[in-house]
Amino acid sequence: MRKMSWVLLRDLLSGVNKYSTGIGRIWVAVVFLFRLLVYVAAAENIWKHEHDEFECNIKQPGCENVCFDHFFPVSHIRLWALQLIMVSTPSLLVVFHVAYRENREKHHNQKLYKNPGKTDGGLLCTYLISLILKTGLEIFFLVLFYKLYNGFKIPRLVKCNIKPCPNTVDCYISKPTEKMIFLYFLVATSCLCIVLNVSELSYLVFKYSIKCYLKRHVKNEQGSKSNCCESELIRHNRAAAAGRLHNSSSSLPLNMQDEHEKHSPLT
Repeated sequence: MRKMSWVLLRDLLSGVNKYSTGIGRIWVAVVFLFRLLVYVAAAENIWKHEHDEFECNIKQPGCENVCFDHFFPVSHIRLWALQLIMVSTPSLLVVFHVAYRENREKHHNQKLYKNPGKTDGGLLCTYLISLILKTGLEIFFLVLFYKLYNGFKIPRLVKCNIKPCPNTVDCYISKPTEKMIFLYFLVATSCLCIVLNVSELSYLVFKYSIKCYLKRHVKNEQGSKSNCCESELIRHNRAAAAGRLHNSSSSLPLNMQDEHEKHSPLT
């Protein structure tokens, strides 16, 4: 069942990759190679028996359990798995939007979009929202890790004085150095994904802003050219009318020309 869930997550990331920018494809590669594969291949085994290998220097029934629960309220590896799932879920918005476009075209039996998977219009807004959600979730989980474990560290020894422990006891965490390395790796990859998401968000906003500005500039240029053409046409018509009036008046006798010039609106 667990293997099937990771396969579904992999397929989801592969599907979103078709509609991503270059930066988005780098994000997918980082999540798939440096987070998902590392989790499945190595990190999961390191925390596999963390509760059984957590030892305290006392055999008081229940003491080890409450101490472990106090220092590890949520398992690192389970929280990492939840983080992977949550930061990948907003990408479903893009997939659903593309599917909506395709179903809409099938319903109307006509081509409504040049390319249903092209990130423009409403799909661009959906993509930007997914980037904001992914960035927010990454930051949320980093803060959650920091608050739950009092920093990004795994001590070798913790002191516990919670009931039913009769006094302060020393408890030892298994493989603290190895766990610390993977914890730093987790934090580093999360920070890298945040940088990639912010970079892609900035790139798309900048690109769309430039596109809108160029469209507005071209529209204004066309409007000014049409106004110039209209004014030029008006001047041309006036000149032509004046020429016709002059020609008609020159063909009259002299006495009639004088009379015509008196009544002419151009004099």
